[in-house]
Amino acid sequence: MAGCLPLRRLPEFIMANIKSRKVAIVGAGAVGSGLAFALAQAGIAEEIALVDVNADLAKGQALDLAHGAPFYRPVTIRAAAGPEAYRDAAVVVVTAGKAQSGPDQSRLDLTQTNARIVTGIAAEIQAANPEAVVLVATNPVDVVTHVARLRSRWPRGRMLGSGTVLDSARFRWLLAEHCGIAPQNVHASILGEHGDSEFAAWSLVHVAGLPMDDYCSICRKCDFVHRRPQLVEQVRRSAYHIIGYKGSTSFGVAMAMTQIVRAILRNERRVLTVSAPLEGEYGLTDVTLGIPCVVGANGIEEIVEARLSPVERQDLERSALILREHLAQLA
Repeated sequence: MAGCLPLRRLPEFIMANIKSRKVAIVGAGAVGSGLAFALAQAGIAEEIALVDVNADLAKGQALDLAHGAPFYRPVTIRAAAGPEAYRDAAVVVVTAGKAQSGPDQSRLDLTQTNARIVTGIAAEIQAANPEAVVLVATNPVDVVTHVARLRSRWPRGRMLGSGTVLDSARFRWLLAEHCGIAPQNVHASILGEHGDSEFAAWSLVHVAGLPMDDYCSICRKCDFVHRRPQLVEQVRRSAYHIIGYKGSTSFGVAMAMTQIVRAILRNERRVLTVSAPLEGEYGLTDVTLGIPCVVGANGIEEIVEARLSPVERQDLERSALILREHLAQLA
């Protein structure tokens, strides 16, 4: 059975006394407004501040959301700008960034632009509220999070990316659909880059409390081993399919980020596959990618070093190599 090596604790930081569970969301588009809606429904924030370069968009989204006040727990939702937007926030979520403008714009061009945008936002947050935990969702999230953290000198662990939390949720849903059971009874993780080099950690998959192989030997409904590559490819292509149908993804990522924000605000110390900066864990350095982490009030508080199979180790190293090559082009 797969297990875990001793956890590596990240340096601990003492959070400032935050009087309210305030969340600032930078970017009021589909993802940012979706997150605000999900947070309001979840009832875990006392205040939600929406920030956007388009001030009218932020005002409109905040007003629209505020009109639902009779239907969820008390929460103040408003548009904000400047240092005041970040002041006293426990968590600042960054969803702002440029989308690809056309086929002539390379992914690298998009990365450079978004890394610059998020780095600038990080500097503004740091000036107003250096004790906040910063959660980045701007794509490509692993590279952008890595670059923005280093350039802004943000403490390790207190800036994290959304990583493969959504990918892992998609994976669990697909496994549950295949096995005909509830997704809550499936525990599974997608690791590595939030992108084409991500992979399934099959050695860590548990269904109904049993390792996947043990469950399959009991179920015997199909020869699932041969379908595994197809299922993982479905996970990788999910975003492309959704974008093809409706133009963008929003609901899934908003719900995934809500789980991360919840873990921080409530100090749940929940294990989530967020984008974490590695400094020796898994034998990797100078890269940020999706890996199981204990997430609590200080952001990433511990990195879980799972006993991956040799093949999964190779997949993780390959994903890290691809991300490093991308980072090298930004230098």
